[in-house]
Amino acid sequence: MNVLAQTEVTRETYWGLSSTEYALFYLLATVTILVFLYGVYRRFTRYTAGDDDPFARLDDLGSRIVSSTKIVLSNEKQFDRDLYGGLMHAFIMWGFLTLLIATTILFVDGYFWEPFQGSFWVGDFYLAYQFMVDAMGLLFVVGIGMAMYRRYWVRNERLWDRHTSSEDDIFIWTLFALGVGGFLLEGLRIYATGMPDHEIVSFVGWGLALLFQTIGLPVVEGTATDPNYTALGVLGFNAETFHWLAWWSHSLIAFFFIAWIPYAKPFHMLSSFANVVTRDEKAGKRLPNVPADLDATNAESIEDFTWKEMLDQDACTKCGRCSSVCPAKASDRPLDPRNVILDLKKYREQRAEGGEEQPIIADGGTSVIDTETMESCMACMACMDACPVEIEHLQSFTRLNRQMTDQGDIAPSMQDVFQNVMQDGNTFGDSPRSRGEWADDLEFDVTDAREEEVDYLWYVGDYPSYDDRNKKVARSLAAILQEADVSFGILFDDEKYDGNDIRRVGEEFLYIELAGHHVETWEDCEFDKIVCTDPHSYNTFKNEYPEVDFEEFADDPMMPFDYEEQWNADGEIDVYHWTQAVEELVEEGKLDLSGTELDYTVTYHDPCHLGRYNDEYEAPREIIKATGCELDEMPRNRDDSFCCGGGGGGLWMDFEEEPKPSEERLREALEDTDAGSSVEKFVVACPMCMTMYEDGRKTGGFEDDIEVVDVAELLVEAIDAQEKAGLEVAAE
Repeated sequence: MNVLAQTEVTRETYWGLSSTEYALFYLLATVTILVFLYGVYRRFTRYTAGDDDPFARLDDLGSRIVSSTKIVLSNEKQFDRDLYGGLMHAFIMWGFLTLLIATTILFVDGYFWEPFQGSFWVGDFYLAYQFMVDAMGLLFVVGIGMAMYRRYWVRNERLWDRHTSSEDDIFIWTLFALGVGGFLLEGLRIYATGMPDHEIVSFVGWGLALLFQTIGLPVVEGTATDPNYTALGVLGFNAETFHWLAWWSHSLIAFFFIAWIPYAKPFHMLSSFANVVTRDEKAGKRLPNVPADLDATNAESIEDFTWKEMLDQDACTKCGRCSSVCPAKASDRPLDPRNVILDLKKYREQRAEGGEEQPIIADGGTSVIDTETMESCMACMACMDACPVEIEHLQSFTRLNRQMTDQGDIAPSMQDVFQNVMQDGNTFGDSPRSRGEWADDLEFDVTDAREEEVDYLWYVGDYPSYDDRNKKVARSLAAILQEADVSFGILFDDEKYDGNDIRRVGEEFLYIELAGHHVETWEDCEFDKIVCTDPHSYNTFKNEYPEVDFEEFADDPMMPFDYEEQWNADGEIDVYHWTQAVEELVEEGKLDLSGTELDYTVTYHDPCHLGRYNDEYEAPREIIKATGCELDEMPRNRDDSFCCGGGGGGLWMDFEEEPKPSEERLREALEDTDAGSSVEKFVVACPMCMTMYEDGRKTGGFEDDIEVVDVAELLVEAIDAQEKAGLEVAAE
């Protein structure tokens, strides 16, 4: 092997290889690609065993791919709430893609361009190419170093769990070996080829070449009489030998990695992009309907899961972002969203290999998922919001909950709620006739929307109708609407529970019955808009009722109505949360806020169903600001808000966790906001939040420290309409 005195502004691609080695390299490359393609084929054919997905996942595929490419290339989900993680992943991904593109350019030039047009990999193009490869390759190595620092030095707790395995270590160390090995190979080549001046653009490789020159590494094998003699030379170490070893080591590691991709964690590079492409923009806020066929099952076997739910499982990177934001996990409940997804994946792979069949969900530890795990879920969607690869946890969780309901594996407290709703139409088990009694203390009469035409059909909801604390909120809102001189009415005893949360617990057919009742009732009323007190009602009316195919259940004996015309929310019925409707009234000047402003320092809690579910963050804040209160934001606000613990049936469950989510949130308000202990009022916009935080105030010992109020209670005080609402007026 002779030293190549390289002067042309390019380089030899396979420098130092014999013709036999060249042939061996391409034989190995061919085998690698075949193994890779077979693995990808096996992976994607497994999805055909999954059930059909109820949502359109591949419609308008072109725009889906474009938007998904933007999401992936920008790393916007990785940067969300984690600057370090976002930079780390961006460096790794962009470095890896650059190196992949660089390899592709060499392939195109060598086999498709050079034989016919002459190489374009020369001159200025070559110099730009080498500089970019070094720059992005360096970012790649830095990103890998950041990942290793976080994993092994800091030992970030969300990266270590029972699903952490040796494949995670192999993955990161293989990438590290590829990055560092590539630079080592480049430095040896530059040094061994006489350090051509133009190679200085390869600044990392050039720096390594200078290092080899400094330590006196011989270029070729020599003796003590050679001018390049060093002790390294006598021992047989020289740049050519090291380059040969580095070239083959780098190539074999690359072949291993490519062939390994479909069989382990690296597959997320493909599956996560596919997952983003096939995402449902309304996932979680609307749940899939179930077929009326009584033979249909939810999660009796792993084959009941849809192909998209299986893709979710394969897309999981074990990053633990979902785990770190889960309020159930933070409260030491037995739920970790990542582990549910990965437990299902592990079981699916075991079954594919002939493993023993297990119940998917049951009580007692013999199943894939334990019932207590799913009972812990608050359906807050924090896991989905935090997931960088758009895993739709709530879809799989709902499937598991429906299976629990089918099996009768429901907590006694939830069974009582179901019974109350079936018998009395409300979760309290109180008489339907007393549903409108909350309005008795008002100084005015509330219109019956069944008898008179109104602008706003006000769905009051269970808690504002029956719970003493939330009745004050209902009366406050009634006074606000009366003061604004708008036409509104309620359904009195024809109003029933909306069904949002029992649906998320798994009681689908009772939900269908409730939805059918309301649709039929609304058809007999004349109104312009539906206004909801509760964000949970707002979500299900807006996003889920329009999705129900009532005709499919027309012959079902459980349906107490004769369905005539399917209700469609597209342009026919506008659904508002009350803060959205009242904000419009404030902007239109229909409420007098010119008087004395409220002198309170407050903080505001974003309800999950109003915020994360429906992206409404500003309407409640604008109302609070209009009252003159000083709003001090919580550290976790808007889409990062921490759940009160009441969603997904949590309101009716008994847990022994410490601290409760509501207690942790109140502590955050008093200790972590900028105003700290000077915060006087904790403001909510959801009856469930009101209930959970009033309970947390007592159990957490915060009764003397902070008051929990609804936005409506602030506004009714600001417009001096408390007497009209039948509320006590605080002494001056």
